[in-house]
Amino acid sequence: MDTIIKIAAQAKQASRGLANLSARVKNDALLSMAKALEEATGQIMEENKKDLIYAKEKGLPAVLIDRLALNEKRVMAMAAGLMDVVAIPDPVGEVTSMWRRPNGLQIGRVRVPLGVIGIIYESRPNVTADTAGLCLKSGNAVILRGGKEAINSNKIIADILGKAATAAGIPQNSISFIENTDRQAVRELVKLHNLVDVIILRGGKSLLEAVGTESSVPIISHGEGNCHVFVDKDADLSMAARIVFNAKVQRPGVCNAAESLLVHRDIAMKFLPNMINQLKEAGVEIRGCFETKRITPDILDATEDDWSKEYLDLILSIKIVDSLDEAINHINRYGSSHSEAIVTSSYANSRRFLQEVDAAAVYVNASTRFTDGGEFGLGAEMGISTQKLHARGPMGLVELTTLKFIIFGDGQIRE
Repeated sequence: MDTIIKIAAQAKQASRGLANLSARVKNDALLSMAKALEEATGQIMEENKKDLIYAKEKGLPAVLIDRLALNEKRVMAMAAGLMDVVAIPDPVGEVTSMWRRPNGLQIGRVRVPLGVIGIIYESRPNVTADTAGLCLKSGNAVILRGGKEAINSNKIIADILGKAATAAGIPQNSISFIENTDRQAVRELVKLHNLVDVIILRGGKSLLEAVGTESSVPIISHGEGNCHVFVDKDADLSMAARIVFNAKVQRPGVCNAAESLLVHRDIAMKFLPNMINQLKEAGVEIRGCFETKRITPDILDATEDDWSKEYLDLILSIKIVDSLDEAINHINRYGSSHSEAIVTSSYANSRRFLQEVDAAAVYVNASTRFTDGGEFGLGAEMGISTQKLHARGPMGLVELTTLKFIIFGDGQIRE
């Protein structure tokens, strides 16, 4: 507990100096951090090998091992991500609005950092670099706490970034790393509401459940991605096939991959046989409803659990629906409020889908795989929030700030 408090207190002190730095100083630091990563590529990969050995000994799924693994290309991508953040405008200090009251008071709102951000994440070492860079650029001190499966990789990356940032003029302890992999360290961190301003969770449902019930610090969670594609009755079926295939197959182990396909009954017989064959040829296991099995009998039965399942694998559940209403109701009942897509030529149906589907990102005639900070032009991202407060969807620099009122007067007093 004493160690966690010390780390948080040092981060709090660092955040005060960091919040006042110019964009130039922060950008220079980011460039130094990127260069330091590139120069330490071999060292990072050696530490990563230790984590891969541990992951294989523990029998972690192949998809998690893939997320964990680093090579030269991935280290270079981390460095490139930091350089991308340099090119993004600094939101800190932006005056978003200003107005004058009848009594002469001039009132405005300005963007300021959140303060100290605790990041609790699993598996992916690149999160260490991405989050450190985004927090630094947005003027926030960050406390990193990765999972034990990536402890060696995360530790070396955080150490390299922290030293490079300090050498470039960033306050010491602006980037901190908790080496203790025991869950108790997380329990202590999330109780420090007087030192930590927000906790961002990037991990599975079990992590959110474990932390959410104990935290006295506000939480923003990167939740599960049970994403759907709905093929409407008047969809361009060639377009629909490309979108469905991409959403499921292009990278199945990520949160914005499609897990369920909904197909309007009027075009199911025409669309599904070829679509299912394409998916099967790509190694996708198909689980279908009763009506889907009548069309293609050689698939597995979809159970009630399948409709709310995030597979993160080459598995897809398929359901035939009678209407747009049924599709929307199904998505709102079983979806995880992440990313949902409709393929349709109907303007009216697309507008209803956009308005009535409750998700962070809603697509018309495009793959759910685009839900990503980089693809949206935000640069690197902290994660994809499936909540509604205070951020939703991919979290870039702006989402790591809050607003402060500023008031200018010339002697006004309230009567």
